[in-house]
Amino acid sequence: MMYSAVTMRLTFVVFLLAVATAAPGQLTLKTQAKVATIAENVLRDTGVPSASVGIIENGQVVYAHAFGMARIQPPLAATAEMAYPIGSISKQFTSTAVLLLQQQGKLSIDDSVAKYFPALTRAADVKLRNLMTMTSGYEDFAPQDYSIPDWYKPRNPADTVKEWAGKPLDFEPGTQWQYSNTNYVLLALIVEKVTGEPLYQYLREHVLDPAHLPAAFNAYTDRDKLQTTGYISYAMQTPRVLPLEAPGWYFGDGELAMPASTLLAWDITIINQSLLTSTSYKQMETAFVTKDGKDTGYGLGIFVHDRNGHRQIEHGGEVGGYVAENIVYPDDKLAIVVLTNEVASGAASAIGTQLTALLLPGAVTADAAPDAVAAALPGILGGFAKGQIDRALFSANCNAYFSADAVADFKATLSPLGAVMSVYRTRTALRGGMTFGLYRVVFANGTVLVMNTYTLPDGKLEQMLITAKG
Repeated sequence: MMYSAVTMRLTFVVFLLAVATAAPGQLTLKTQAKVATIAENVLRDTGVPSASVGIIENGQVVYAHAFGMARIQPPLAATAEMAYPIGSISKQFTSTAVLLLQQQGKLSIDDSVAKYFPALTRAADVKLRNLMTMTSGYEDFAPQDYSIPDWYKPRNPADTVKEWAGKPLDFEPGTQWQYSNTNYVLLALIVEKVTGEPLYQYLREHVLDPAHLPAAFNAYTDRDKLQTTGYISYAMQTPRVLPLEAPGWYFGDGELAMPASTLLAWDITIINQSLLTSTSYKQMETAFVTKDGKDTGYGLGIFVHDRNGHRQIEHGGEVGGYVAENIVYPDDKLAIVVLTNEVASGAASAIGTQLTALLLPGAVTADAAPDAVAAALPGILGGFAKGQIDRALFSANCNAYFSADAVADFKATLSPLGAVMSVYRTRTALRGGMTFGLYRVVFANGTVLVMNTYTLPDGKLEQMLITAKG
């Protein structure tokens, strides 16, 4: 058949339109390709086995796709239908349960803890609002980004609260912000006391089912529903299987699991404000201001920020073998979910950040600042490059993390890089009575590694992880 020049041009235009568009309710094919490139590049650069990515635009799910391996051996490709633990993203579900009870007149978030657990430290001075906003002063029982030996022993959540909320406060209630899982275990116990029901039963009946989330489940009591395997990598070497913690440790603060599309369905309830009253959502999404007027950037179980004029609700999550990220721009009716299956990795956050830049341009730049840990890291890393560790620098938990396998993997990663040329801290915060530091480390061969640490008050390192290439 003969084609005229005009016909050929029209055919070419139709072809381009087909490439650039997609069915209604989907990202354009061009944008889908960019999303895939971002996810695949981050997985390649970090070595994380898989990522399940979901996107909402204009208030509806437009993308759900998984990349990489849900299980390395025997091989099992990740699919969008597979569930991943979401870790601390679970906190906003517990927060929702508390707000529902407040709406029903069964409690107030301005009740004191003493109304429910009077024996805890300063219970009369700590309000439920302080628990929900991380301003209670109760110490975090789980600040580490790796699994310590105690977490593999079954635990009664009431014992966790009794131990950690029975210690002296880290600060006066309402005067500082410090992330603490202890707060949400205590909130979960309060929900049980008020309702007379087990926590998960109440969540299922009053939060998960009304939000139409049948695929959500408790990762610790229903482990057989998890098709994905969790991993850990020491210094970005080949990932090793890492089991979930024992039951009872995460309770109201990090126990839920679900596919990315299910978490997106939850995000739609936030965008549409369909589960709570508008008053409750306003309370949830208003950042707490300390007594000296400092905006903490944290509401009731969620981080709340302004990103170049776009209101953002965000929370990450991490449990043994998994890291998750959930970012919602409610006014823009956009949300991004990233679920990954390697602990102590920045892959979920990196994918989420790059997808935000793609779908809703904007960036936040952290200030760099040197500190004492930064000064010590060249010597510490130089030792690891030789397969040597000065165990006097580390806590008992961190020494348990640095097994023979871990030390060997750190040596394999560091020895080819040469000497450390510079170390810069890009972020710091307080958590669990420790100081967190995020670092960029530049080596002689030009490689840049991203590291994070936790330092105890006595100067010993409770954590030192290599999480990505910078």
